[in-house]
Amino acid sequence: MTGEEVAGPAAPKVLRLLYFVGAGFICTAAINKWRQLERKAMLQKQQGNRLPEDSTNAVQKAVD
Repeated sequence: MTGEEVAGPAAPKVLRLLYFVGAGFICTAAINKWRQLERKAMLQKQQGNRLPEDSTNAVQKAVD
């Protein structure tokens, strides 16, 4: 055996290629979805740290 692959029908090779390409698309979509969720969480966290203007006005009115 020389280590060469025996030539057979092309269908299994094409099928493996399609599986590989499909897995690449699925992984890319999952990574993009994860980044979108992380970005959304960061925006919500930044907005959560800010006080709404109504609450600052309410505190000011209560002090007056």
